[in-house]
Parts: sequence; structure tokens; C-alpha cells
Amino acid sequence: MLVAGVDSSTQGTKIVVRRADTGEPVRAAQAPHPDGTEIDPRHWWEALLAVCADGMLEGVSAIGVAAQQHGMVALDSAGEVVRPALLWNDNRSAGAARDLIAELGGPRAWAQAVGSVPVASLTVTKLRWLAEHEPANAARAERVLLPHDWLTWRLTGGTGGGEALTDRGDASGTGYYSPAEGAYRTDLLRAAFGRDLATPRVAGPADTAGPVRAAGLPGIGTVSVGTGDNMAAALGLGAGPGDVVVSLGTSGTAFAVAEEPTADPSGLVTGFADATGRFLPLVCTLNAARVLDAGARMLGVDLAEFGRLALEAPSGAHGLTLLPYLDGERTPNLPDATGRLDGLTRANLTPPAIARAFVEGMLCGLADAVDALTAQDVPVRRVLLIGGAARSAAVRAIAPQILGRPVVVPEPGEYVADGAARQAAWALAGTAEPPEWGSTAAAETYEADPAPGVRERYAQARAALTGTA
Repeated sequence: MLVAGVDSSTQGTKIVVRRADTGEPVRAAQAPHPDGTEIDPRHWWEALLAVCADGMLEGVSAIGVAAQQHGMVALDSAGEVVRPALLWNDNRSAGAARDLIAELGGPRAWAQAVGSVPVASLTVTKLRWLAEHEPANAARAERVLLPHDWLTWRLTGGTGGGEALTDRGDASGTGYYSPAEGAYRTDLLRAAFGRDLATPRVAGPADTAGPVRAAGLPGIGTVSVGTGDNMAAALGLGAGPGDVVVSLGTSGTAFAVAEEPTADPSGLVTGFADATGRFLPLVCTLNAARVLDAGARMLGVDLAEFGRLALEAPSGAHGLTLLPYLDGERTPNLPDATGRLDGLTRANLTPPAIARAFVEGMLCGLADAVDALTAQDVPVRRVLLIGGAARSAAVRAIAPQILGRPVVVPEPGEYVADGAARQAAWALAGTAEPPEWGSTAAAETYEADPAPGVRERYAQARAALTGTA
């Protein structure tokens, strides 16, 4: 039997088809999304239909959807989208986040309530923004879904009869669901929006959302409940307790599979649930692979040459330090910040030093993220490095220096789509645990002596920016 997994990310939709019992890849496809921090969800649906065309789903018995977390999809009483979805990387609700924190009594109160302290990324802040800034649209809204919820709902019939479902992993990123309690905090949703909104039912990790009923698609008998992209990546990697995954995509994330929930009042660690019934404490930065893209564009080279230049310079980039807040920042919570390059001299203003500083700056943000996890007593047995930027030879060589520990780099893969496919196979099998699809045991391990001076200079530059020096 075959299963399919869909990854609906910020940039586009990808699909993989795999064998249900072994995970062996069979075929794959992808389609782009428009750029931006808000998007009409119909673009996601059109991209999904595009990747499912040309016999892609032939012989598929189950399908699952994973998607970018936090996006606000507001629907009216007829199930129509009220306004373009506000995505995780839309910072306009930063003020709403500050207000919500104060109204509940501070960061600690939020951490105890839902495991996370609101930042502009979380759905709860976007609901407050909608209520305050677009009252006419807010008045029309009757239900709020996340991107993966909406796509799964469309697959299973949408307004034609499909039930809106979510899983505890994606629900835990809303700011109005408690992973520790396993329940919505409707009081927090009401406080944010001003009134009640319908939310999708939280199903179990191996539950079935129903069959595919959408027009134009084969009548696949099983649609899994789906999950958020980070939860799916952990499932696709086969990560378990003690594994910390550092993902270098559009955003940078460090997350760990844990047996116990976290509640970090500093707000650095968001206390998510995972896709298996465990927990997924996570730290997210807004700036990762696109930092390297921007550096390469500035130097007028491609990414391969950019990486070669970075490896020409020594550790520390001759004193250059980049704070890579090119799109604001989520962790630390500096939505209005801009990037800065410190330590400029005539001697170090060279392409190799600049390239090295960009790589090190990006990785320093993720090293801080791993430290934040360990500060919450999350065990770190190994670090798995994934994402588009992990394919860079420079990133692989420099990462163990900045992270201060060996780094395991699995074979490149579509881990989010793979995780969605593995969840679909799990729903199809109906077993207590997801099917075993191998591990990262054969992946390459990179080791290097730590470079603490680089992180020290990074911390000094960050403190100077925030006025905490």
C-alpha cells in the first residue's frame, strides 16, 4: 500500500508518496506559493491540487497534511474565508502580544496557562489584532482554523460535510490550547477576540479525519488528522527523547521531543505538544536560511561560492559579528529590530570575513535556542541539523564550533512531508505507535572544537542592541 504526505509551507506545497510499511519513496512533486506574510488560503488549495495531479495519488490509500504553524484562517458562518490568512511571520500583532501578556498578569501566567508566552507569531495575538483593526471582518468570523486544519477540512469535504479537526501538536501553537492539560483555553481565546469562536476538535495522533471527498481528487479512504510542520519534521526524522532538531529553513527552529511539558516564563521556549502524544518544546527565530541568501546577494555570488568564501575566513571572521535580525526577530522577541554588522575595520571588510560573519551570526541565534532548551531541563543527547541551509558545506563545518557539540546531518529529505506520510501510514495501520521507517543512524556526523569567543561577541552585540549591556 502507498501513503502520501503533504507539506504546505510558507514557500510552497510539496507531496511525497511512500510505501506504508517501509517508508520507501515512490514519487514526489511540488508547487510554489505567493510570497508574503498574508495569503488567501485558496493558493494553498490550488497548490495542493497541482501537486496531486498527473496520477500522483494513484494507488494511495491514506494521505496526511502538515503545514506551517500559527496562521490565522478566519471563516464565516458559511465556511468562507473572511480575509487573507495572517501567517506566522507577520509581525503586525506584536502590540497585541504585549497587551495580552499584561492583561493576564505577565509572562509567567501565560507560561503556566498554555506553556508559551505570546509573541506576534502565535494565533491568539492575530485574533486580537483582527478584533481591534478590522472590526467588520471580526464581526463576520465564526470559526478559526490553522493552515493544516483548513486543508484537511477541505480534503474531507469542507462545507460539504467534513468535520474540522486538528491535532494537539498544531493546536499547542495557537496560544489558546494547553498541551499540559490537553484542552482548549476558551477563556483566553474569548479574552483575545472579545467573544467565542468555534475551534476544530482535537483528535488523537493516529485518528482518521475521514475519507477524501473533495472534487477533483481520488476517493482515498483515509485522511489522517495532520499536524504542524515542526511536529511533522520530528515524526519524519524519527526523533525521540534526547534528540534536538535544529532546522535551518525560512525560520530557524530548535526543538526537542520530550516526555514532560515545559512552561518557560522567559518566553524563549514555546511549550508545544508533538504529533505522537509527547511534547515538543521549541525555540524559533525568524532569520535562518534567508540570512545566507541575503549575504550571497550582497556579495554578488551564488550560495555555493558564498559558502566557499565563509570557509576561507577563520573562526570569528576577523572580529566581524552579525546580528541577523533582517526580518525583525521572534526569539529574542524583537519584532521591530533590524540587523547589524559589528566590528567593522578596513582589514576585515572582505568577502570571506563578511560571509563567515553571516554564517556564524545565523548559527549563534540557533545556539542560543539550544541553550534555552537545556535551561528548561530538556535533555540533549544529540543535535540533528536539517533544512535547506544544512546542505551548505560551510554551515556543516561551522555548526559544531558554534553549537559546541557534535552535529548529525541526515541525508537531505522532505522531513515535513515525510512526517505527514508517516502519520497517514499510522492512521491506516491503527497501531499504538507509528510505523518504523528507519532512522538517521547512517547520517554524517560533524565535529569541531568549540569557538566560545564567537558567541561571546555575539552576546555583547545583542546586549548593545537591546540596551542590556
